[in-house]
Amino acid sequence: MSDKKNQIISLAITGASGVQYGFRLLDILLQKNNTVYLMVSKAAQVVIGMETDIALPGRCKDMQKFLVEKYSCDTNQLHVFGEDEWTAPTASGGGLVDAMVMCPCSMGALSAVATGASNNLIERSADVMLKERRKLILVPRETPYSDIHLENMLKLSRMGAVILCANPGFYNKAETIDDLIDFVVAKILDQLNVVHQLQPRWGE
Repeated sequence: MSDKKNQIISLAITGASGVQYGFRLLDILLQKNNTVYLMVSKAAQVVIGMETDIALPGRCKDMQKFLVEKYSCDTNQLHVFGEDEWTAPTASGGGLVDAMVMCPCSMGALSAVATGASNNLIERSADVMLKERRKLILVPRETPYSDIHLENMLKLSRMGAVILCANPGFYNKAETIDDLIDFVVAKILDQLNVVHQLQPRWGE
């Protein structure tokens, strides 16, 4: 797999369980010297408080400073945008964004993208990726699926989006929760053509 250097990746963390996947993906993308445009929904901030020990500030500027320090990245690598920040580069096809990942992706956010709602920056950013025929990866963390969920995922898949459910495999004999998280994050990185060593390749 060839590694695309210095990509600009939009990462949206929405209000589904599994925010650990999003933060681990953010960590690796920054380690690999990509630029990340981060959007965290209000619902996601609630989930972060429930599922992690991360005391994430509410204001975008404070959140950006906190995460730059947490991941020891260059200040120009990470940009945090609010849900109503319509001047963000992700809000227009004229913005330079190579790919977008919604991780985790709630069923509400997935439904909004499937219908083109564009009621906030996350939804609009995903809509831009679809209309510009750029890579959009959705990482749902839900079970079981209703007919509505399945129909929306099929609709988005037919539009060219990648539906990458947060379903870790066990054939690598995971020993920790972090191993299970890395399994899913490795699948996302493969879709982004980001070289990694999170999991051994099949057959190795």
